[in-house]
Amino acid sequence: MLMQDSLRSQLAEERHLRKRLSTFDLVILGIFGAAGTGLMFSQEGMAAAAGPGLIISWIIGGIIFLALGLTFAELSIAHPEAGAPSRFSLYTHGRFTNIINAFADLLWYLFIPPIEALAVVEGLSFFYPGFISATGTPTLSGAGLGVVLLLLFIPFNYFGLSVFRGSNFVAGAIKGVLFFAVAIGLMALYFNRSNFSSYGGFAPLGFAGIFTAIPLAMFAYGGIRAVPDYAEESSRPGKMTRAIVITVLGQLFFYLLFAVAFVAGINWTSLNISVGSWASVGNITGNPFVALVNSTGGGILLSLVIALAVVSPFMTGWVYMGAGSRVLFAMGRSRVVNSAMKEIHRVYAIPYLSLIAFGIVGAIVAFLAAPVPTIYGIITDAVVAGYLGFLVQPVAAVVARRQGVIKNRVPGISIAAPVGFAGASLIVYWSGWPSVPYSVAIVAIAVALFSIVFRVGSHFRRSAWYLANIAWLTIMSYIGSVGALDTMSFEVSSALVVIVSLAVFFPWGIYSGLRHEFHLEELKVPPAAPAASGQ
Repeated sequence: MLMQDSLRSQLAEERHLRKRLSTFDLVILGIFGAAGTGLMFSQEGMAAAAGPGLIISWIIGGIIFLALGLTFAELSIAHPEAGAPSRFSLYTHGRFTNIINAFADLLWYLFIPPIEALAVVEGLSFFYPGFISATGTPTLSGAGLGVVLLLLFIPFNYFGLSVFRGSNFVAGAIKGVLFFAVAIGLMALYFNRSNFSSYGGFAPLGFAGIFTAIPLAMFAYGGIRAVPDYAEESSRPGKMTRAIVITVLGQLFFYLLFAVAFVAGINWTSLNISVGSWASVGNITGNPFVALVNSTGGGILLSLVIALAVVSPFMTGWVYMGAGSRVLFAMGRSRVVNSAMKEIHRVYAIPYLSLIAFGIVGAIVAFLAAPVPTIYGIITDAVVAGYLGFLVQPVAAVVARRQGVIKNRVPGISIAAPVGFAGASLIVYWSGWPSVPYSVAIVAIAVALFSIVFRVGSHFRRSAWYLANIAWLTIMSYIGSVGALDTMSFEVSSALVVIVSLAVFFPWGIYSGLRHEFHLEELKVPPAAPAASGQ
């Protein structure tokens, strides 16, 4: 028995993830795989906040994520690992910064597949309205269907990269055709030029409205981090910069296309909202594009919109589940969760235990969250945790250069890093109250629990800048214009966030970096024993 256990352990160490994803595969994954609910549902909330100015919101969001994406790319080339963004801070700042960063990333991924599954339910509610309640949240039957859909995401990832690649290509091609067909159909049939100028002008709520809409865009753009999460399985990790840049630009193109189509297609009377009242646009129930087309007749275009409302989030759900399982896999390697999470399937070469665990937790989240509006809102807010994870990457990129480990430098990082850090700080702040404290509380509970269980206390001093930064942004989300107190204007509070972030926390984070790259082998404390597992 001992010999069998020893052999199993040895085989687990010998197995590895296969490098079969081309740059094209990563681009398909990033543009069509990651663009799901954000493409259709963000437009409504952004239009309510900014009117036609949401177009500027999407562009600003694209610039922020391009800057962040360049830091992801450089670090991924240096460390082409599964769940790579959840490992960078381990090398640059040690274990405690890493466990905060990793759990922020993991929470982002845990909550998105349930949201995507429930978005599919929302699309299917056109045929069976009983899936969605009058308040717009799923009913018990809708929640049950959401769980079934979420569990269906698992097979697309379980049977290896061949199935994953093929599914992504086919579904990506279908989504691409639907993207163009729906957007062009909307503009051809419903284009109303006056919506861009007649009701308060292009930016009826000014820059405050434009900036307030950006966090909703961030949820949509956040999918670019799924690309470096598959870096270890890339056949050409040196081309990560190209994959990420094309992904950001491709996403920006489709988001702008749908933003123009949505604003131009609003028929105020048919949607039963006050003419020219942009805030009322946020009250549209269900999928806004389905509502928009259905209110004016439907036909073939309605069929295409419903197909997109079902196919798009379903594909995004399985992509995020695969990427999220790699984050959990990376955390197993980093010894912040049970080391069984780094088990690799001997046939399919995927982190199968991480995938199964991730899927089970996601199913529980989907079922518990859906029928209760307050929980559903908290779960939606909890994706802000992912923005907390973005704060680390620009700092880690600069520290990695100072450590001398970056051999292939991406041009423009000296500008992209501070821009990305300031942008990530603003994204967190603009997410507002109570979304920020919800996310911070969930991350804090997870970090406190797992840091005790897995003895993650080393390098605490190196994390002080990160903890202080999170605390600062939480306070600002309470006292600023997006918070409960509203003690200062939107412009002043946003400027204050940028100034303090760049003057205090960005240099503090760089100064707190390790002089030499850290590796777990340097630890004197032995790792937690892996749980016995089999196949």
